[in-house]
Amino acid sequence: MERGTAMATPVLPARYTLPLVEVRVSELDLGCLPEVGAVFDRLLALRPAQVVLDLSDCRHLDAAAIGLVLDVHRRLARADAALTVRNPTPRVRRILHITRLDQVLSIVSKEGPAA
Repeated sequence: MERGTAMATPVLPARYTLPLVEVRVSELDLGCLPEVGAVFDRLLALRPAQVVLDLSDCRHLDAAAIGLVLDVHRRLARADAALTVRNPTPRVRRILHITRLDQVLSIVSKEGPAA
């Protein structure tokens, strides 16, 4: 039997069951909030270490949607997990900037982290 280094499988801390969950949302406003909120409730029950919220197809965020995103961020932070917003459209990026959520949330684009 040959001795060598076995490849180690990454082990997640016990508080997490998944390393990463990616969600693409095309609509995020008051009209669809109950359904999207229910999806996030089920997703967070899985205890992911990181959630990536892809907003590349999302055209607008209203106040209710901002509240939901902040709630997801807080719930993940309490579990020592992370929320990353990926590829917001220019309009959504402007909304995130105006509401100063770009100072609270981790926002990345295809080119890399947001400035």
